[in-house]
Amino acid sequence: MAHGFLQSFDAGLTVCSAGTEASGKLNPMAVEVMKEAGIDISHHTSDSVALYIDQPWDYVITVCGGANENCPVFLGKVKHRLHIGFDDPSHAVGSDAFIRSEFIRVRDEIKEGFRRFYDDVLKTSMKA
Repeated sequence: MAHGFLQSFDAGLTVCSAGTEASGKLNPMAVEVMKEAGIDISHHTSDSVALYIDQPWDYVITVCGGANENCPVFLGKVKHRLHIGFDDPSHAVGSDAFIRSEFIRVRDEIKEGFRRFYDDVLKTSMKA
């Protein structure tokens, strides 16, 4: 979801996303709630962080609670490593309505957090 929001803020950004527990497919509920927010992530994939680990990056940003502690060391050149943490809605347990509400809550938190990051950090650094 963070990838989708960042890309929607600026189509000129190169954004890659990956996880420590990649499955190859996105969670269908994530795709659905992002579509409701006007962003189509259905063409994204759930890739392993191993695909990107030795490449140079301006920013490496972890987003899920455990990912900050479990993220592998990046061997490539990383200018900035940040953690902008959110609950993982795929771990929500309960009724379908509750799980859906968790995806919406986290989606909205991600939008707000990454909008702030884009406005306060990325746009500022691109002007410099």
